[in-house]
Amino acid sequence: MANAKKDKVVLAYSGGLDTTVIIPWLKENYDYDVIAVCVDVGQGDDWAKIKERALTTGASACYVVDAREEYITEYIYPALKANCVYEDKYLLGTSTARPLIGKILVEYARQENAVAICHGATGKGNDQIRFELAIKAFAPDLRVIAAWRDTKWNMDSREAEIKYLEDRNIPVPMKKDQSYSRDENIWHLSHEGLELEQTENEPNWQHMLQLTKVPETIAGDGEYVELEFEKGIPVSLNGQKLTPVEMMLELNKIGGRNGIGLVDICENRCVGMKSRGVYETPGGTILYAAHQMLDQLCLDRDTYHYKQLVSLRMSELIYDGKWFTKLMESLMAFVDKAEENVTGWVRLKLYRGSIRGAGSKSKYSLYNENIASFTTGDLYNHKDAEGFITLFGLPLKVRAMMEQANGEGQAVINSEKLKKRPTK
Repeated sequence: MANAKKDKVVLAYSGGLDTTVIIPWLKENYDYDVIAVCVDVGQGDDWAKIKERALTTGASACYVVDAREEYITEYIYPALKANCVYEDKYLLGTSTARPLIGKILVEYARQENAVAICHGATGKGNDQIRFELAIKAFAPDLRVIAAWRDTKWNMDSREAEIKYLEDRNIPVPMKKDQSYSRDENIWHLSHEGLELEQTENEPNWQHMLQLTKVPETIAGDGEYVELEFEKGIPVSLNGQKLTPVEMMLELNKIGGRNGIGLVDICENRCVGMKSRGVYETPGGTILYAAHQMLDQLCLDRDTYHYKQLVSLRMSELIYDGKWFTKLMESLMAFVDKAEENVTGWVRLKLYRGSIRGAGSKSKYSLYNENIASFTTGDLYNHKDAEGFITLFGLPLKVRAMMEQANGEGQAVINSEKLKKRPTK
């Protein structure tokens, strides 16, 4: 009698340590055919070798999806347009990629008629949330196997995973002294583990960094870069029209050689703990700096300030894996409207890890030299400010008058809030 056809599980496969372990682990612990899915969001990996590794380790099939441009245009650009930064430093490199990967996993699960999706995110991290919220948004009926949370998983460290592979004569896809937990895509490279697990340690920059030079080792006078935007989206670099992928690759080279975009942060994870990580975001940091300069030139005060609130909320949603929510959709619609006139160019000076503005221009600029100049112009009468200040400060004056009438408060004569100053 022929064997019954097995159910299928789609595995988010990167070819790294965790997912290399998970293929034989799934074969040993679940009676599923394993369909490995590799989503290329700019890791720069050798996908032919990774596909071969998946198949020789036990996968029934392995698919590689080039999602780099989709990642940039549909996930990075919305975050860039909103100036999204998590906890003042993190440019959301891993966070923006996970929703797309989760969505692609669902697409393959539907195509393959799979009954489950498996991922290798740990039970302590944010990525488990991001993957599973994306899956829930599109396929609430599918089973999710989170290997690190599974009762059949008996490995509690990266060292245990390495031993698992060595015991089965499976090549380990990393060196032991380089066993940082890393996530790389076309937007950034993150590092966790090793010396970073003790907050008193300085990161071993020379040993760790892969995209970016250590700023103090850079010689020379720096470099200028010019970016052109249309409706908040970058379209030209140094006068050359480039595709989104070409632009990101070139910006990463420029930023990397100038030491741009290094972040050492102890951040608050969704699951309640703090974790320390180092992020390299060379090209992304340049884009954020340029885009913010253009926002400051083209947005009116009320819109800019409200957009700051939207940016903070969007950053939290992205970090928490809530990309496919009605609130996120609504906030992105606001940002699209706000950015309609954010068109123009920005020039920046890059120097040993720093970025300085070196000029910007837009036909939609709200800066008016005739008004802003220290030379009196036709459009602004200095005397008009007197009435404005009278009305703007009226609540303060009314309160002070009340305090003087009652003999108490900061406005009374000889108030304790007023210090005695020397008269000589």
